Amino acid sequence: MRRSIVLAGAGLLLATAWHGPAAQAPGTAVYAAVGAELRQYDLDATPGTLTRRGAVTLPANVQEAALHPSGRYLHVGWSSAGASYGELGGAPGQAPRHGVTAFRIDAASGALTPHGAPIPLRARPIHLTTDGDGRHLLAAYNLPSGVSVHRLERDGTIGAEVEQPRALDAGIYAHHVRVLPSNRGVVLVTRGNAPTAASPEDPGALKVFAYADGALTNRASIAPNGGYDFQARHLDFHPTRPWAYLTLERQNRIAVFDVAGESLSAAPRFVKTTLAEPGNVRPGQTTSSIHVHPNGRVVYVGNRASATVAFEGARVSAGGENTIAVFAIDRTTGEPTLIQTADTRGFQPRAFALDPGGRVLVVGNQTALAVRDGQRVRTVPASLSTFTIGPDGRLTFVRTYEVAAEPEAGRLLFWIGIAAH
Repeated sequence: MRRSIVLAGAGLLLATAWHGPAAQAPGTAVYAAVGAELRQYDLDATPGTLTRRGAVTLPANVQEAALHPSGRYLHVGWSSAGASYGELGGAPGQAPRHGVTAFRIDAASGALTPHGAPIPLRARPIHLTTDGDGRHLLAAYNLPSGVSVHRLERDGTIGAEVEQPRALDAGIYAHHVRVLPSNRGVVLVTRGNAPTAASPEDPGALKVFAYADGALTNRASIAPNGGYDFQARHLDFHPTRPWAYLTLERQNRIAVFDVAGESLSAAPRFVKTTLAEPGNVRPGQTTSSIHVHPNGRVVYVGNRASATVAFEGARVSAGGENTIAVFAIDRTTGEPTLIQTADTRGFQPRAFALDPGGRVLVVGNQTALAVRDGQRVRTVPASLSTFTIGPDGRLTFVRTYEVAAEPEAGRLLFWIGIAAH
């Protein structure tokens, strides 16, 4: 029997009670992208442990992935531009390449097999998702900011791009794209850009489109305070109530919007800090991904910090919070209340995912970083960290698995997802 998948950033969650019957699937795979290599691990959810299996290699560095609603196909976006190579350039001496490859997920083992030919994309796909009925794949692009829609064939292969009827308002620096639970609207989360010594702040916004058979139409632009101090990053929906949960990257906050008809409310109903020490924010502190637990009682947010200072001739961590913030959700109002910040035992937890039964959370600590240890310097490696999820949603650390990321070679632990097969 096919089960569900939970992908970092994809927002596909199985609604279930805490640790309900048959929560552990017959097989569960964790996929972790290190540069162009997409590795597979088997997950044993009871102790929260991983066993390394095989891997597939993409034409360039993995950016994001999305699962077909059937659970049988994984669509993986890749690019030779972005964080590893410089935003606009490709590898030295090469024009940047961008595309998406479909894989078939083996029902017995979770192994990935290429399924159809890769298709080229116009720019780096910073996020991918499917619509509710699995007929289309949507890609968000940060530079230039935009979104495209591609038909999916019945066998899960990727078809032609859908020509849009008119120009779309794609904002500044799109970072996430989500289809509303009704399947009749799309939200493009546009982050904007922080101010610099040479340029003012670019405002962020939530760009909402009407959606029908792959066609997008401008519907609303939601930008509290004109989009300033609104550096929107990632969005997830409550599985049963009309609430959307948004991370504000540079503001280190979570905001809650109402899902109103086929759009979102013009302003958030709640805004909360994601930090344990909001009065002691270190340079470079930002949020990352967000996921609502499948039962809708808890929402999880990644906090990341990787700024450095000089020490004994080396660059070492300047401190900050590399944690998963755990919020209890009020069942009546949707208000999130911070109940825990769990140390990820690494740096830059860009992506994390929950297993479909809601028992385990796995974090990808993106890169290695030197830290001061008394008068010595040691290096904390990139890693996968596993946590079990308690009855109240709190996390208990299990262990870390070192990952040989090589930032200088463009190999970061950039994305992870969890699939039941």
